Amino acid sequence: MSWADVQGMVPEPMEDEPGERRLRLTAASSIKPRPVRWLWDQRVALGSLCLLAGREGIGKSSLAYAIAAQITLGHLPGVYFGEPRAVIVAATEDSWEHTIVPRLMAAGADLDLIYRVDVTVIDGLDTEITLPSDLSQLEESVADVGAALILLDPIMSRLHASLDTHKDAEVRLALEPLVALADRSRAAVLGIIHVNKSGGGDALNMIMGSRAFGAVARSVLFAMANPEDESIKLLGQPKNNLGRSDLPTLTYQITGAHVADTDEGEIWTARVDWIGETALSIAEALVASGEDADTRTATKDAVAWLGDYLKSVGGCAASVAVKENGAHVGHSLRTLQRARSTLKITTESSGFPRQTYWRLPSVGVTDEV
Repeated sequence: MSWADVQGMVPEPMEDEPGERRLRLTAASSIKPRPVRWLWDQRVALGSLCLLAGREGIGKSSLAYAIAAQITLGHLPGVYFGEPRAVIVAATEDSWEHTIVPRLMAAGADLDLIYRVDVTVIDGLDTEITLPSDLSQLEESVADVGAALILLDPIMSRLHASLDTHKDAEVRLALEPLVALADRSRAAVLGIIHVNKSGGGDALNMIMGSRAFGAVARSVLFAMANPEDESIKLLGQPKNNLGRSDLPTLTYQITGAHVADTDEGEIWTARVDWIGETALSIAEALVASGEDADTRTATKDAVAWLGDYLKSVGGCAASVAVKENGAHVGHSLRTLQRARSTLKITTESSGFPRQTYWRLPSVGVTDEV
């Protein structure tokens, strides 16, 4: 598809021309439903666009290459677990020789299944792929190597220079054909994208550029520092249209790794070390990261006190009693509420007159008031 073809996709106002454009109705009963197939179980779906968002220095690229490495080894939980698959990478911000290949080595990737994609122009020079101009050849390349993932690092740089990345309609001109390609090829697309510094507790509002990026993507992974310990990083999922909305937030660290010795010297790079999971959601972490150090310390102290207090009374207490006892030891109502959120404490009401209780998380208690 040429850029001229793309420009021609945007219709100009015109008078009715009978016979040239016709509506077609299709009964829903004639459309066969298909199950979602997960490249990364419950997190990244095949045939869809997923964004990996986060601020500079949080390790987004290292995360992406760690995921890619697992795909090439057949180790990523999902439909291709036990079946190594190829990954196609379009990257512009980092050097392949100095950064990308060493990171892939640190992640243990099968380098024979990682493909760098470039475009050769008429004069023999290489350049990067652009969307949507190079989609047809990209689709052929996916089929040629059996790629399960197309990694765009960063996705915003892949849009054609004539497209304004802050205008929804123009961003959709590039992304919607890309999503159609993913659906036809049954590959996943992972686009790395930067975020703005502001956004409160809404990770999707922080995504840089047009809101169409977050709208077109079926899922969004979000990486950030843990506000309670900035040496620990969080990877959560503020958007997951095709799967669960209650996935646990993953924790990781970025460490240094020695990957090779060459005639030119040692090669060191960044590596992702997975730690485990946390109950802290990305929304909660973003709110907490906007608080000052004194507030975070007060919340941490309240979390410890509230957990101990509820355990001491069997896991459940009247909210009035919690607040009175909390105030007696110096915890404000606002701090107790933040602690309640951190501990995932549920609230329930009963009796007449009705009384509210705070209960530590337990099976069968799900009502929030």
